[in-house]
Amino acid sequence: MEDRKQTEVKSMNEKTGRLVMTGIMTSLVMVATMMIRIHVPFTQGYVHLGDAVIFLAVLVVGKKYGVFAAGIGSALADILSGYAYYAPWTLVVKALMAFVVGAALEHMEKKGQIKDGKNITLLELLAMTFGGIEMTVGYYISASLMNGNWVTPLLSVPGNIGQFIVGMILATALAAALYKTPAKKYFAIK
Repeated sequence: MEDRKQTEVKSMNEKTGRLVMTGIMTSLVMVATMMIRIHVPFTQGYVHLGDAVIFLAVLVVGKKYGVFAAGIGSALADILSGYAYYAPWTLVVKALMAFVVGAALEHMEKKGQIKDGKNITLLELLAMTFGGIEMTVGYYISASLMNGNWVTPLLSVPGNIGQFIVGMILATALAAALYKTPAKKYFAIK
């Protein structure tokens, strides 16, 4: 009986820890997206550091909670930064980005390809690349539909590619640091 209670308490503590980490990641996605922005002429958009935290969120809290942090955190950043007209698109594009990364990581983990737990592997970088490609294509399509023009949004593609590459680099460095802390017990993938 005592063993069962300890298991229930441990499970509840892990769930609480995961929810707290999800709240932190959602807030960090929003702040990182709003903090440093480079406006892209012609597209009415901007390049930011939020993708780094989105990638990190998926690594830390997993696909399900990472999707929430990515979509809600990014959409809130748009709303609070005067880009509310982009918030619905951002919600979908960034949530899908996290989903793609998380699904790829889960698939690789099930196949036993990810097991280190101390470093980001090339396969994890590949998963982030898939997510970045989805984001680039998603924003291209959304900008094309919003503007009624399929040419002008091409100008945003290099910025979005650069944004997710920088995000991958920063997420790798941040994850490596977090892997050395007690927070790693809440990590979904590792």
